[in-house]
Amino acid sequence: MSEEVPLSAPEITEEDILAVTAAMRSGRLSIGPYQEAFEREVATLTDRLEGVACSSGTAGLHMLLLAMGVGPGDEVITTPFSFIASSNCILYVGAKPVFVDIESKSLNMDPSQIEAKITPKTKAILAVETFGNPEHMETYRRIADKYEIRLIEDCCEGLGGSWRGRPIGGFGHAGVFGFYPNKQITTGEGGMIVTDDERLASVCRSLRNQGRATDGGGGLKNWMRFERLGYNYRMSELQAALGLSQVRRLEQVVERRQAVARRYMERFLDNHDVILPTVSQETVMSWFVFVLRLSDQYTAEERDRIIEGMHRHEVGAAPYFPCIHLQPVYREMFGYKEGDFPIAERVCQRTIAVPFYTTLTAKDQDFAAATFDLMLSRENIRRT
Repeated sequence: MSEEVPLSAPEITEEDILAVTAAMRSGRLSIGPYQEAFEREVATLTDRLEGVACSSGTAGLHMLLLAMGVGPGDEVITTPFSFIASSNCILYVGAKPVFVDIESKSLNMDPSQIEAKITPKTKAILAVETFGNPEHMETYRRIADKYEIRLIEDCCEGLGGSWRGRPIGGFGHAGVFGFYPNKQITTGEGGMIVTDDERLASVCRSLRNQGRATDGGGGLKNWMRFERLGYNYRMSELQAALGLSQVRRLEQVVERRQAVARRYMERFLDNHDVILPTVSQETVMSWFVFVLRLSDQYTAEERDRIIEGMHRHEVGAAPYFPCIHLQPVYREMFGYKEGDFPIAERVCQRTIAVPFYTTLTAKDQDFAAATFDLMLSRENIRRT
């Protein structure tokens, strides 16, 4: 049964459909002008010289690590509070993710703990803008520059946001956006690397296309020459056409999502059982999701019952995010246990993502909020 108010929903307009149809009618369905135009558009939006479209944000992160020479025996500093892909890609290249606990307001890595984790094996910092929040990105860059290591900006959740006027995607040596259907804009599946490093971009273009040569020259000989082990990480022309159509209305999308977030903020402002997202005045937030956090008096079991109750009332809700280090595969590989990263664990046990998308109506939003309040009140009654 589909939910009456889903957790997320893409916005697909008639213009989007026409754009994809035009790409289909062009007869060129891969490696064509729509991809090139989409890359230019995203690069320009983020004040970058290069954009490299790919099949997913995960693929983009994987390619960046490879292109930066990260491999077996290396370490990459990252957060345990993220979607698991940000850490998995480090394992793909044979390196070890080294987790740093988060800061409780921004939910990004605590910058005061990073330098203690840097060793001679550290090759990069992979910093995630959690839920689209760019707080501390400038500090991460200063630390990376101080130790002459790379900063990879996982900006998959923040397209269209900024900090002190600097666009998200513009802080790292390179950044990666994701275009899954729950993001600000979507290509169905897809991602985009942005960077000012032309060599890095060229290597990533080769990696996404089976390692094919990218040094020009043309002709069949060059087309069938493979310089490195590569992957099929391409973005199709249909996806790029959809992305290009959507990104051209990104400003309006961001504004509408900000309006949805403001309504939630106003709705829950006086609820002392809930911790609202904290956003710096210097941040223009491009909201990816809206995550409520229960106060510390609530348990993970109570949080889970609230989510289950919302589902029974056909309202989307989900825990965002479970800690990566406590996932079975990471426990088995590295021996992580409860208590290793206490702030991330305390947060992850109490988070509830509520319905959030560009086209969410005030009526449906009120219904979602009222359903959350009802489930919360039931938990409070259980306590008495």
